[in-house]
Amino acid sequence: MGDQEADIERIKECAAALKRVHDTFSKRSNPAKAFGTGELGSQRLLDAFDEFDSNWKVRRRKLTDELLSLHKITKTAADSYEQVDSELANALRESDKRDGRTGS
Repeated sequence: MGDQEADIERIKECAAALKRVHDTFSKRSNPAKAFGTGELGSQRLLDAFDEFDSNWKVRRRKLTDELLSLHKITKTAADSYEQVDSELANALRESDKRDGRTGS
């Protein structure tokens, strides 16, 4: 038997965390969008936030796409490990029944 072990619950937690990060990043935009020079103090600062917002939109889209992809990969991995583990356990129980062994 191999010495490799998958912590399925940890993989599921990772998938869920990636989804939460994805959702958070998808909803965030320019933090100063609702403010003007009166609140921020200068047009220069407002312009800096606007430039950040423009750059952030492009980078955020790429980042959220990657986060969603990683979420799907880790979720699929956890589901696959769980399915294989279940199928293996069932096969071993059936084999034990055929051989007249009883499980504990």
